Amino acid sequence: MLATTQLLPTLPILPSPKAHLSEHVVHDYARSMDALLREVQVSFESQLPIETLLSLSQKLQAELRENLVSSPQSMLPSHNYILPTGKERGTYLALEVGGSTLRVALVDLDGRKNGKPTLKIRRSENSPITMAVRRLEGLEFFDWIAERIRDMLAMDKEAYKQMLSKPLRMGVAWAFPIDQKSFRSGNVLGMGKGFRCSPAVTGRDLGKTITQACQRAGINTRLDAIVNDSSATLLSRAYVDPSTRMAMILGTGFNAAIYLPIASLHRSKFNGRTMPSTKDISHVLVNTELSMLGKHAFKKTRWDTHLNSMHIMPDYQPLEYLVAGGYISELVRLIMVEATESGLFGGVMPPTMITPYSLDARLLATIETDTSRSFSASRKAFQEQHPCSTPPSPLDIYFSQQIIRSVTRRSAAFVAVGIHALTSLLDDMEKRHQVNAGGGLDYVSIGCDGSIINKYPNYMDRCQQLMDRMIELEGKGRTRVVLEKTKDSAVCGAGVAVAMAAMGK
Repeated sequence: MLATTQLLPTLPILPSPKAHLSEHVVHDYARSMDALLREVQVSFESQLPIETLLSLSQKLQAELRENLVSSPQSMLPSHNYILPTGKERGTYLALEVGGSTLRVALVDLDGRKNGKPTLKIRRSENSPITMAVRRLEGLEFFDWIAERIRDMLAMDKEAYKQMLSKPLRMGVAWAFPIDQKSFRSGNVLGMGKGFRCSPAVTGRDLGKTITQACQRAGINTRLDAIVNDSSATLLSRAYVDPSTRMAMILGTGFNAAIYLPIASLHRSKFNGRTMPSTKDISHVLVNTELSMLGKHAFKKTRWDTHLNSMHIMPDYQPLEYLVAGGYISELVRLIMVEATESGLFGGVMPPTMITPYSLDARLLATIETDTSRSFSASRKAFQEQHPCSTPPSPLDIYFSQQIIRSVTRRSAAFVAVGIHALTSLLDDMEKRHQVNAGGGLDYVSIGCDGSIINKYPNYMDRCQQLMDRMIELEGKGRTRVVLEKTKDSAVCGAGVAVAMAAMGK
């Protein structure tokens, strides 16, 4: 691979450090790499001026408004009509059932016992959902869940003792599709590829299925709340911060929940359910499924088009394919594959990177934030994760750093567009229907969870800065938006949800 003793703001044309490479070959390498880098930068950053981002937000707002009326896949009202007050108290059993991990926890809520409400995880156990677990058939998957609950409770004498005298109240953050019928019940719509239990449980009531599995395991529980991950994040953050009106998950995937006026959604969106009196309740927590929007709003690069065409579900989640961690890593990998043909990595792609989705966002972060002249930390990390006969040169890492920056800058900008579109929608709908859940606050908090928004270096700061500039340039007196990190939000949100149910909310 090419080595260099100096790095310039653009890819340098340097004499070859290898005797067998002629000077004109190195010049051709540098020119072709420079041309590709410029194409990447123009393609990914052409939509990043603030004026353009505002225009994209307006397009997304129009799509959101349409989906408030008719879409069966987006802007879905939950059965949560109020937010926590911060006065809820108690210890509750909480489950987080995801695609790769089951988390069982006991969540303590102190209900402003010490002034500001706090919630904490008293005990938690994580269990990987391995391929062997995915292969469980019929109701065996839920029996496995019940066994993990029993194992965790056996380690907490206080909770175990309580369970002997009365049912332990439980909430579930469920990551799979569900047709929710009430706060505590809903029919499973499937569990996706790889779960053999999916045919047997599709159409079954999730609450009853989990409760019956617990009964078979000898566990005295009562399932009182079912929420999805983004709704759980909003409830978790709203418990400690009453200004919270929206939540966002951005890690491998992407979604958001928002607290909107009931009147902003068409009656058909509620599927004929009995509605609460609007005299007492004005808002409803809405699962936006934001990842599914933006197909026609955002201009795509040729690498986006390729990723989408090769996806098992093309066009299913167009915005997620542009911003989420799993996809920004794949976009970088696709560009690297092409660049290898022009000389990146000495013209030889590391064998482990040939497989799609083999590049990890943590490596992207290491490379993007490496400020050393020799990129020693990045080169070491790259070689450890993707070993090849000749380690990457500083020039290889420099090129990789530039394309990573372009891809992640666009990701943060498009996420900011999504946030701006949703908060603008909330602002407009509350003014139109003359209801305000903010209690006179001059700002709105957004609870944020997920590996990208919370852990990728400077990502949240980029989003916040772009949001601030968009609101300032728009000049409509929009409510200030503040992004706030949340931790363990899905399992904590399940705990908050069951606490609200326990208090009759």
